Amino acid sequence: MRIALAQINPIIGDYSHNLKIISTFIQEAWNKKSDLVVFPEMALCGYPAMDLWKQESFVTQCTQSLAHIAHRCPKELYVVIGHVARTITPTGKSQNVVSVIHNQEIIFRQTKTCLPTYDIFDEERYFTRSETWECFEAGGHRIAIAICEDIWRERYVNEQYDPITQLMKHRPEILLVPSASPYYYENTQERFTIAQKIAREYKVIVVYVNCVGANDSVIFDGHSLVVDSSGAMVHLSPGFVEDCSVLSIDRLSTTTPVVLPKRVASTQRALTLGVQDYVRKTGHQQVHIGVSGGIDSAVVLAIAVSALGPNAVHALLMPSEYTSKQSMHDALQLVATLEVAHSILTIDPIRSTVRNIIGDLFDHALQPKTEENLQARIRGMLLMTYSNNNGSLTLATGNKSELATGYSTLYGDTAGALAPIGDLYKHEVYELAQYINRSQEIIPENILLKPPSAEL
Repeated sequence: MRIALAQINPIIGDYSHNLKIISTFIQEAWNKKSDLVVFPEMALCGYPAMDLWKQESFVTQCTQSLAHIAHRCPKELYVVIGHVARTITPTGKSQNVVSVIHNQEIIFRQTKTCLPTYDIFDEERYFTRSETWECFEAGGHRIAIAICEDIWRERYVNEQYDPITQLMKHRPEILLVPSASPYYYENTQERFTIAQKIAREYKVIVVYVNCVGANDSVIFDGHSLVVDSSGAMVHLSPGFVEDCSVLSIDRLSTTTPVVLPKRVASTQRALTLGVQDYVRKTGHQQVHIGVSGGIDSAVVLAIAVSALGPNAVHALLMPSEYTSKQSMHDALQLVATLEVAHSILTIDPIRSTVRNIIGDLFDHALQPKTEENLQARIRGMLLMTYSNNNGSLTLATGNKSELATGYSTLYGDTAGALAPIGDLYKHEVYELAQYINRSQEIIPENILLKPPSAEL
């Protein structure tokens, strides 16, 4: 039996787009002689749709999209796909469901049991849990479905239901796990560990299919995987890209070792995808960045170019009397290497005007921190003015260390539509810069060596 892992990047609520990519992957799976294709959790409508899941029209559209797929996929192919479904209960909540299509009909459904409420999740708010656990037959195999959180049994020891225990009573040979599991570096290893534990305990093949893509602050990394009944990982899909891998379940091989990605490489790819999808899914074409000659703006600029290409990125250099010649030289060298268009806007005239206006209140004596923050706020104003006039998105350059300790300026360097490195500590920013320079010097060495200062 040949199973295709359809690792796709849906857009929340864009059913036309999602139907197109799902249809494309169904055809690709069929062309590769697959017997069954598995899509991620909520592949039809995107994840997390939050309060859209409560809207009747949203659920109806999802139901119609499911019927559209059922009527158009090859009859012999089993299509396993996640979606939101209407349920008739006093609560008025919907359900997180995976349906199995065969012969252009829905032949089986499994509803999610464990509804997470931690971190980005709030599924108890939207869904009712499953109270039945069954298997279906395909290609001579007994197959069970556990949706994402349903395999994380340790988190739900006090729950009334344990979906894995209930499913394994039916003695399946294959466990399909359609998922929308957000990215953090350790999560790939954790998914493998829990899949391995289930595989070994129940002698079952685990096929874990994760979505890929970014929605606002949430990034999905893909890295779909297959674990054989001995607990060995026999397949790991590439991270941060759509992919359709096909494996023969009856001839799984462990001869080629599966290597998990390195942290800094994953970080670079995650942030690149985050910027790329944020811009694409909001319908924008351009971004711009205030480039100072410092490490943070240099890394953000490099990520933006990696995500969108140099033609979609504009750098604004905004020096003052405190800006050193070396910083300007570094900033100009960076934009030249990345082949990014740039503008130089000197902020001293604006700063002098503001100081004169407000100076009477303080006998024209401003504190050093006030002077520093004034510069940052002027730059933030110029960046947002450029955004308003050009329809370009401002990328903020603050990192997690400085945001956490207050070493950043409200309405200044915190201004922007997206903060690509906002979840990186300062030492991680330096590690990422060194990784960006792994093959050639993109970020000038002097930017890596100079200490952070209020000048920047």
